[in-house]
Order: sequence, then C-alpha cells, then structure tokens
Amino acid sequence: MDGSGSGQGVTRRAVLISIALLILLAPVSFYAEQVVKVSWGFSGMVPPIAAVGTLFLLVAANHTLAARRAGLSRRELLVIYVILTIGAPLVSRGVMLWFLSCSLGQQYYVRTAPVWQTSYLPYVPDWFHPGDPRAIEGFFQGDAPVFWGAWLTPLFAWGSVFAALFIANLCIMLLFRRQWVTHERLSFPIAAVPLALVRERPNGSGRLPAGSMFWLGFGVVLLLHMQYRLPEIYPWLPSLSLGEYRLIASEKVGPLTGVGDIWLILYPWCIGLAYLIPKDLSFSVWFFWLVRVACTVIAIAAGATPQKPEEWLGAAFPAPYYQGGGAVIALVLMALWAGRRQVAHAFRAVLTGERDHGPEHPLAYRWVVLGLLLSVSYLVLFCVTAGARLAVALPLIALILAYHVVWARLRAENGMSFIGFPLAVNEIMLRPFGTALYRPAEIVTITAMKWTYEPGWGESCEVITGSSLDALKISESASIPQRRLLLAMVGCFLFALALGVFVELTGVYHYGFYAILPMEGWLEQSVRNAGSQMHEAMSDPTHLSLPELLALGAGMAVTFLLGGLRLRFWWWPLHPVGYLAANVWGSQWWCMPLFIGWLLKSLAIRYGGLRLYQKTMPLAMGVIVGDRLSEILGALVLWFVRVYE
Repeated sequence: MDGSGSGQGVTRRAVLISIALLILLAPVSFYAEQVVKVSWGFSGMVPPIAAVGTLFLLVAANHTLAARRAGLSRRELLVIYVILTIGAPLVSRGVMLWFLSCSLGQQYYVRTAPVWQTSYLPYVPDWFHPGDPRAIEGFFQGDAPVFWGAWLTPLFAWGSVFAALFIANLCIMLLFRRQWVTHERLSFPIAAVPLALVRERPNGSGRLPAGSMFWLGFGVVLLLHMQYRLPEIYPWLPSLSLGEYRLIASEKVGPLTGVGDIWLILYPWCIGLAYLIPKDLSFSVWFFWLVRVACTVIAIAAGATPQKPEEWLGAAFPAPYYQGGGAVIALVLMALWAGRRQVAHAFRAVLTGERDHGPEHPLAYRWVVLGLLLSVSYLVLFCVTAGARLAVALPLIALILAYHVVWARLRAENGMSFIGFPLAVNEIMLRPFGTALYRPAEIVTITAMKWTYEPGWGESCEVITGSSLDALKISESASIPQRRLLLAMVGCFLFALALGVFVELTGVYHYGFYAILPMEGWLEQSVRNAGSQMHEAMSDPTHLSLPELLALGAGMAVTFLLGGLRLRFWWWPLHPVGYLAANVWGSQWWCMPLFIGWLLKSLAIRYGGLRLYQKTMPLAMGVIVGDRLSEILGALVLWFVRVYE
C-alpha cells in the first residue's frame, strides 16, 4: 500500500484512519445504542448512519487540511467510508450482541424450564457456548468480570463461521459484479450517496458538494431534526414527529380491523431514497400494501379472526409472510438465471486462468471460486460437525447465502435492503416440511445459526454483504484498485470482529444483558424464545403442511409472473421487489414515506420534465446525508445530556 500518496486511494493513512475511527466508534456505538439508548442502529442500518455521518465530518475537516496540502484525496475518503460500512456494524447491537447471545440464551433460561434438560440440551455441542455457569450468569446479570477462558472455544468456533460467511458472500458478490454493475447497470442508490457527497478538487483532494440544491435539502432536514430532538431536552417545546404517528387507530372488531392503524410517517431518508429510485418500484410497494390490506379485509369478512395486516402470521389466506418467503426464493432463482452466463464464464475461466479484465483489475476468477468453495465447505462442515446431516447442512447454508444475496441485490437495485426478512430461514425449513423430518441436533444447529439470518431491517449481519457489493461499485466509479481494496476490507473486517467481541463482552459483563436491552425487545424475545421453540419442535413434532407449501408456492408464482411481465412488456408498472417489500413486517411504516417520495418525483417529472428532476436529485441526496448526520449529532447530544442529568 502507498504511504500517503493519493493516486490509488487504498493508502496506509486511509487504512489507519479507518482503524482509528472503528476504535472510536466501538465504545460510542455501545453506549449510544445499548446503555443510554439514544440511537437505534447507530453503527449499522441502511443508509448507514455512522458511515455517512462520519464521512461528512471527515470531508468538512478535509477542507482545512487540503489548504495545508495534507488533505485526503477523494479516493482515500471513499476507502474510509467503505471500510466503515464493513466494520462499523460489527460493533453494533443488532450484529455483535445478537451474535454473542444467540446460543447462550437457552443455557440461561433453562432454569425456568427444567424439562429442557432432557429435551434438547443433550444435543447442544459443548463448544457452542461457555462451559462455566458463572460465565453464562455474568453475561445476563452483569457486574462480573469477563470469563475469557470460558469464551475462548465458542469465540473461535463462531468467529470462524462469521469469517467464512463474510468470505463466501464477498466471493458471490465478485462473481456477480460484472453482471450487476456492468451488464444490468443497477442504480446503486446507497453507493451513490458517498459518491455524490465527496467531490474532487483539481489537486485530487476531496471536498463537499457546492450545489445549492444539496445544501437546501441538507439544511431543511437539520432544522427538522433539531425541532424534533429539542423537546427531548426541553419538554415544553412543540415538535413535528419524524417517526411513527398514529392518525387513526385500528378497529377492534369486524372486517375493517384488517385496515390496521393509519400512520403518518415522515422518515426524511426514506422519502429522499424514494425520490431517487425508479417510480415503478416505490409505486409497487404501496400498491401491493393496499392489496395486502384488501386481502386481509376480505379474509376477515369471510370468517377469519380479526387482525391487523402485520399481525397475520399464519399460512391461512392471505398468508403475507409466506408469500414474502416465496418471493425471496423466486428472486434469488431469477438472479441466478439472469447471471448464469456470467457464472459459467467465471467457472470456465478457472480452468484457463483467465483474469476479469477491467480498469479496476479485480481478483482472478480462480481465487474467487476457490474462496467460495472453501468458505462454503467450511460452513457445511461446521453444521455437520454440530450434528446435522449433509442433506440438511447444504440447504441451510444455501438459504442463508440466498437471503444475503437477495438483500445485497435489493440494496444495489433500489436501496430497499432496510426491510425485514418475511420468513426466517428456520421457518422456511421447519414449518412447511415439519420438524419430524429433522433430527434433534439439526434443529439445534438451525436455531443456533439464527444470528446469520434474522431479523433483517438493515441491522443484522446481512447489511455487511450489501456493503461489500456497494464497495465494488464505489471502487469502479472512483477508479480504486479492487485488489487492494479487497485486502483492506478483509483485514479490517477481522479487526472489527475482534474489536466488537472485546467491547461487547466487556460492556455486557459490566452492565448485564438485561440492563442493555434495546428500546424494543426483538433481541431479548429471540434469545428467550429459542429454547421453548426447540423444546416444542422436539416434544411435539409437526409434519408436512400443504397450506404452508401452497402459500410459499403462491409467493414464488406471483414473483415469477411479475418478473416475466416486466421482461415482456416495457410499460408494466408492477415490480416483483415491491411485492416482496409489501409482504414483510414493517411495510405499514415504509409505505407512507415511499408514497410521499413517489408523489414528489411524479409531480417533478410531470410538471418540470426530466430536467427538473435531475436538478432536484442533489436535494434528495442532501436530505439523506442531513438525516444521517442528524442521527449522529442528536444521539451524541442526548447522550451527554442524559449523562449530565
């Protein structure tokens, strides 16, 4: 790597600054998310909060340094951003705390259900968790030292799985890079934010955008966040909520219960993103949400139990989450089919040693395929060693990778990888086919891997895969050498993984798991319920469920149909991704800001044409950057205020 030259971007000082920022962000993220709870997803999320906000502050500071000829180049700043998007989530609650506690909860909660001792605990490998009972109790209750000796074996076992999962996903992204970046030319709206934020001076140093539209959007959002945050410090001040505001509460009885709550939600970043992505996609999300609501009303009118649309968890019509699970499977199959020639070319190149020639000089295909085969083989071997048959281990790893690939493509195509998973991998494997099909050790292994495939929303580990694909797009757009960037990404991932483990374990053993529960309890519920779910699966096994298979198949069929119609008719307005996004939990929140962004974009094009839309695109970028920076500054201010109080 270069020492301080700015020509290539992946310089020694860029990597060292990235590492220093990760060291700084780790304790800040822990305290902001888990101790004082002033931020939700400080180090992760989509668009990334910490990475975008920190990049803005770096570019602003770079103005002074550039005047002294010590400034960072545009490429160096983008390399720092890339490394932060890879490493910062590893010090977050949704990734690291979930990673550490996933296999630990059942060992602690067994005291509340002694029957677990004979149902599934004999099938849990000793190396899944610390063997010292004091290490388990100290993790949940706090006020204890870290039992590093007891953690050594499980950390090595699960840490190697995390590293292999990262390498496997990175290799898949490299295999599909040419297909998605060059051939399909996906829009990469999340990657477009740092590329628009960091402009280049004549001397090569990075600077902030100069356009008035960007700063208008940036300033308006800062003011909105200020009036929203100040009442948390001064309660007597009025404010306009930027979060969830219920306009009309749901009915309790009757078919209209299926309409659910009617919300006013003004997420600035989501409105800005909807302004940037294709109109057919944002239109499809809220259109299919209305279809989902209508189907729920019809089902209740036909005699089903009155429920809100988001509460409809079963396989009975309309079975929204099963439809969404089928859509995920269909989307990954469609992506594989569309990229079949590229994948075949890559495997042919392995035999000839052909290199993927391009301006960025990425790795030779033989190394990409070798890395993929070795990492996937290790993941399968891990599951087999834990007690799973090969016939179970292979589809488990395939489904995990499929979910990561689909969410990475969502991020690249339309930025919508902030949605949650409709059905988790364990639900797809266990519910339709029945738990009687699996051995007890296989149910334990599938459950222990939940941290790799649950819950989505841009706060679990799938966000790292999407960031890796964004990194490839950024390197191509900014002419950053990919081989150097890949080495920096892998090295900083391993460093951030070790750093996240150290910070999280130190903090959890000090405060206790219960004291640092997030503001809402999906994590605690997932940790607590894992034991009861495994016990139920083994003590009361289920069998093949035709309704659940049909619901999954219906979701696949609709997705294939929508994809085929888009290929056949250029004017077809409904997007299969919109169908998926409308059938996940959280759609009741996303549809409103996506509708607002779609409406604003439609009005701009209708009355000002493409010229007006292109002029206002920087305004949407400014809205997104301003929102992410406001999240950081607001969290830090509230942190200091609460500590002072």
